[in-house]
Amino acid sequence: MSPAPAVTNLRESALTALRELTGNPDAAFHPGQFEAIESLVAGRRRTLVVQRTGWGKSAVYFVAARLLRQAGRGPSLIISPLLALMRDQVGAAERAGVRAHTLNSSNVTEWDTVLGDLGSGAVDVLLISPERLNNPKFRDHVLTHLLGEVGMIVVDEAHCISDWGHDFRPDYRRIGALLDGLPADLPVLATTATANERVAADVAEQLGQDTLVIRGPLARDSLRLGVAPVRPSSTRIAWLAEHLDGFAGSGIIYTLTVSAAQDTARALRQAGWDVAAYTGGTDPQDREQLETALKENRLKALVATSALGMGFDKPDLGFVIHLGAPSSPVAYYQQVGRAGRATDSADVLLLPGAEDRDIWEYFATASMPEEADAAAVLSALDEARGEPISVPRLEPLVGVKRSRLELLLKTLQVDGAVDRTQGGFVSTGTGWVYDAERYAKVAEARRREAQAMLDYERTSGCRMRYLAEQLDDPAAADCGRCDTCAGQWWTDEVSDSGQEQARALLSSVGLPVEPRASWPTGLPSIGVDLKGRIPQEERYSTGRVIARLTDLGPGQRLREFLAPTAPDEPVPADIGKLCVRVLADWDWERRPEAVVSVPNPLRPTTVFSLAAELARAGRLIDAGALTARHPTGDPDVNSAFRVRDVYDAFAAGPELAAAITGRVVLLVDAEIVSRWTMTAAARVLLQAGAADVLPFALAQRS
Repeated sequence: MSPAPAVTNLRESALTALRELTGNPDAAFHPGQFEAIESLVAGRRRTLVVQRTGWGKSAVYFVAARLLRQAGRGPSLIISPLLALMRDQVGAAERAGVRAHTLNSSNVTEWDTVLGDLGSGAVDVLLISPERLNNPKFRDHVLTHLLGEVGMIVVDEAHCISDWGHDFRPDYRRIGALLDGLPADLPVLATTATANERVAADVAEQLGQDTLVIRGPLARDSLRLGVAPVRPSSTRIAWLAEHLDGFAGSGIIYTLTVSAAQDTARALRQAGWDVAAYTGGTDPQDREQLETALKENRLKALVATSALGMGFDKPDLGFVIHLGAPSSPVAYYQQVGRAGRATDSADVLLLPGAEDRDIWEYFATASMPEEADAAAVLSALDEARGEPISVPRLEPLVGVKRSRLELLLKTLQVDGAVDRTQGGFVSTGTGWVYDAERYAKVAEARRREAQAMLDYERTSGCRMRYLAEQLDDPAAADCGRCDTCAGQWWTDEVSDSGQEQARALLSSVGLPVEPRASWPTGLPSIGVDLKGRIPQEERYSTGRVIARLTDLGPGQRLREFLAPTAPDEPVPADIGKLCVRVLADWDWERRPEAVVSVPNPLRPTTVFSLAAELARAGRLIDAGALTARHPTGDPDVNSAFRVRDVYDAFAAGPELAAAITGRVVLLVDAEIVSRWTMTAAARVLLQAGAADVLPFALAQRS
């Protein structure tokens, strides 16, 4: 294997690569960039870079990857937390002449091609999520081979490694064990924009004793920070609807929950703003389209949860607004750091809510394993005697809800108590000890962070200095721009009518169910001959659900009724009244004339009674149910595989076809998860002669 480029020629080669990466023939290194590249390529060291967003951390690893590849080293493995980050980085790599590919949940149909390219040496950089390290197929068939020839490992957003980081993720704990088994001279780069001294020291220790730490100033001169008084959700949403035009360009409006993002987006759209919701439940294909729309300024804002954060790159982002405060100043700084990266000024406004602390407490406790829950999981797996149990099967056995159960299983796997195999999870038989001391310390750290966030809201000093000091930035100084330095720069005024409209919207029932516009990519490769846009004549019209299962009010009642452990029963009277309210308020262009139900093997009684009661209440034809041609499987899979499961799963028999021909059909089911079941069922009805199809379900999962 040939040696790395001589240090004397290294700067020149690195600068050439940088200029190709940026497309700027005059580009120069920021302070610390070349030093990091040199430590990786010439020194073959483990290096931690703590630099503010926009400094150019990705330039360091792409330039280093290219130089190492030129020297005959193997491909680099980049572990990144979010799909948005991966998509941006693949594009950046191509500009630098680096052949980059990714393996993630949104491109499953392309995995075989990527793995083939990797085996033939046609990949310079492979980007994966930390969750991929938990995938048995990847771990056993890809990672083992790749680690034998990898030229460099990059851990992006490395604060996630640390228990003390604001966004600790169990999957990241595997990385430390992974690095322990690799040669000491394998270059490893860890990067983050949000690590205080405690987190940086913890990450450096996990990387190795000889880790080089390169740290720069973290304050952002372009940001103008402000904090508004605590007000109710309806008042804050009304204020946004009336004052969003006071923020230049396009931006991000962050919320603490999925339902808040969706409700706020709906309210702003009704007020005439081009916005869209973006959450962890947004389909990967839709996410990419929404990110592109924001980057191209076709949207005023994305109303997002923290799912849109690390890695999203829009240098001219004009503003970041928070409806509710994140649980720590460091988490807040990371999100607001998305704005003003390539502009002289960007506005950052926090609109805190009285419910913030309750939400912080919920998420803090949800991420911590409960000893009793862990014991129940291990007992269920032990009783299975080595037979893998999937998460859906395990959920009713242990009485732990899905999101919490998945986090618990990750923790147990990292700690060696369980393992994930094809088909589900198994017990390793090694047992598990609840580390009460460790979790108590983490919980106390989270409480201190929450108090620090409240102190940020109340401080009379410079807000940027406060955030920089929370990051232990020695260069922290007054900014001269924030509301405490220069005075309030926004108006608090909001009309009574605007507040009333917002209150009415938040208490309403009847959420829209938009039609799918395009088929997922890659369907032909898994045996489904569909691609591109869905023809208009095969799409349903906008439907309705009563509420989301995550909503307050009706959502909680629906969540109780539709719980996986709840019995299959007829729709009760109180939920029936909500159905009637939705139908009465539905502004359809043409009234439905017939009701058809989706075959639902889990809730047949519920769906049958729903269809019958809707037909009776609306004086509609009860045309019966579609015929189920085969089981449709688990809805909790990616879009391509869900379409494969449902696209030919339904048929309309002669009697049903005769009943619906030329008529508008109300298509009913108990719950909507991904909209692909409704898409496939509606397509069958439209092809059988229905004039239009309007989906209706009791609830939407997220």
